[in-house]
Amino acid sequence: MPPVARRDEKAIDPYAWLEQRDAPEVLAYLEEENRHTETWLAENQDRRDQLFEEIRGRIRETDLSLPATKGGWLYYQRTEAGAEYPRFYRCPRPDNGGLEIDPATQQLLLDLNVLAGDDFLHLGGFTISPDHHWLAYSLDRQGNETYQLYLKDLSTGEVTELDLPQADGSLTWANDSTTLFAMSMDETSRPSTLWRLRPGQPAQKVFHEADQRFYVHAYRSSSEQWLMLACDSKNTSEVRVLSADEPEGQWELLAERHEGHEYQVDHGPQGLFIRSNAQGENFCLYRCDPLTPSRDHWEMFVETDSARTLEDFDVQQHGLVLHYRDQGLIALEVRPQAGAAYTVQMPDAVYSLHVQGGEEYVSERIRLRYESLNRPAQVRALDLSSGEQQILKETPVEGPFSADDYSVRREWATAPDGTRIPISLVGRPGSLNALAPCYLYGYGSYGASMDPWFSHARLSLLDRGWVFAIAHVRGGADMGEAWYQAGKLEHKENTFKDFIACAEHLIERGYTDSPRLVVAGGSAGGLLIGNVINQRPELFAAAVADVPFVDVWNTMNNPALPLTIGEYEEWGNPAETQVAERIKGYAPYEQVRKQDYPALFVTAGYHDMRVQYWEAAKWVAKLRYHKTDHRPLLLRTQMSAGHGGASGRYQAMRELAEEYSFLLAVIEG
Repeated sequence: MPPVARRDEKAIDPYAWLEQRDAPEVLAYLEEENRHTETWLAENQDRRDQLFEEIRGRIRETDLSLPATKGGWLYYQRTEAGAEYPRFYRCPRPDNGGLEIDPATQQLLLDLNVLAGDDFLHLGGFTISPDHHWLAYSLDRQGNETYQLYLKDLSTGEVTELDLPQADGSLTWANDSTTLFAMSMDETSRPSTLWRLRPGQPAQKVFHEADQRFYVHAYRSSSEQWLMLACDSKNTSEVRVLSADEPEGQWELLAERHEGHEYQVDHGPQGLFIRSNAQGENFCLYRCDPLTPSRDHWEMFVETDSARTLEDFDVQQHGLVLHYRDQGLIALEVRPQAGAAYTVQMPDAVYSLHVQGGEEYVSERIRLRYESLNRPAQVRALDLSSGEQQILKETPVEGPFSADDYSVRREWATAPDGTRIPISLVGRPGSLNALAPCYLYGYGSYGASMDPWFSHARLSLLDRGWVFAIAHVRGGADMGEAWYQAGKLEHKENTFKDFIACAEHLIERGYTDSPRLVVAGGSAGGLLIGNVINQRPELFAAAVADVPFVDVWNTMNNPALPLTIGEYEEWGNPAETQVAERIKGYAPYEQVRKQDYPALFVTAGYHDMRVQYWEAAKWVAKLRYHKTDHRPLLLRTQMSAGHGGASGRYQAMRELAEEYSFLLAVIEG
């Protein structure tokens, strides 16, 4: 029988007792839920094992990453069969400047398998000093995103712990190869204070951000000549710069924070570049001299384009790359130092594309990471001056596989207000032309774009006749900055309406039907799933909610929780009456009621500091009490993990095999 959580009928929230972390009653309940989940899944153990072996069988377990060039060295990773984590190496760069690795001269830098043992481990920062003598890195051993900092002498192998409590894991070198800048978090887990670290010396506080809406981070410019210190809220920015050669110098402010003004900064051969929304929500690009960085000296370099959003930019010595978000896809416009500008051409109609590190600032080429729903990730070299592309590495798929066996399509649903919502789909041609089980994924918050991505594991569903789809709903920035603004704060309902419209469109077009439609999302995407199954439970056969942000009402009313105050600019401040009514009206936990619900698979991370474990636990308990059907409702709490789930690669595969075995058991067809 499913567990039955105690209800405190005298409390406003009858399941608030589940928020008592480490209380014996809470731990007992979570373990009981895990046992119930395991018992239910055990009936399909053979299928779960089969799925795991399928997924594992497609991964090249022993592999070598494409080396990154830095000075006279090549830096790279190796994965080996049976090992949960990669090992990090370097070797001298060949005299011909190529990428050939000489195993005889390679040096092991870090072995995460030894450091992890059987426990959780996440690598945060990993950065080599400019003189290549030191490795600075950080480790999270619990999943709560709090890191211990380390410094390794690469000539002797000696490792030193750096003393900085509540470190967020980020590490930034100054050019003296002695000074590190690191960030600590406040009591709400907000990166708030910048410190200057040197071996054998106490940490020196450099900067503190008191406003809890703002998060602080530091980074090196692409040219490696300047350090940047950025303070960002959800809609406002403030950036300071410092010469990387003068780590004890004065950080110079570019533009004081002004509500709603967002900007980011990098440095290249033409000075500082500043991407800013000062001239409109689609962003423009300014330029200025780093010696006079104040707002008064900014010069327009690239005007705002009313038809597309300037989403990002990359600076190289030999060119500038502008990232435009256009009709749901990324278009890269290259402006070489010498020659005419051009747009990078890609072979597929629906794809994911971004600039990937690995080449030095002085290189004449950059690396692109390109993938589609049916095409594994490729790393391509792009010659900045000529535009010529070369595939350097393609992520292998072991066993029988051809991208041509899977078709990719783009559909457009119509939301209630008439807005057209893009949907990306992939499946075998036969599945796309007949009613099929469909896995519809959505997110729709924080301006995060769900660009199509390839998944080795997903092939296990596609090869069983499933279709996979992504609903590019408002609240993300899939169609540009305006798309994001149209799905937040007072417009949040658009996110949910868009997703329902996408589900209805797939049914109307004959791709699937309600008895075969699965919906899924994680974190803020879990809020989306929780909302739509409250609104239209009959539309979906099953739902997956990973670490779901479903208790948004109670969380936003508790400013002592990690990150809550910074979220007001995304969801609103519930201290305002109108905002309170709005949040309470769509909050999944608050809106659970007596009705039938789809089959549900829910996950949580006990050490999750972004979405507390109790959000999922309380939601599941309330659903059990109210729902009127007998469909399965499973809660899996990872007791040794955080927001991202298990840390090892085989553990992650087992988690997917578990989810897929659940879906294959509950979906017809």
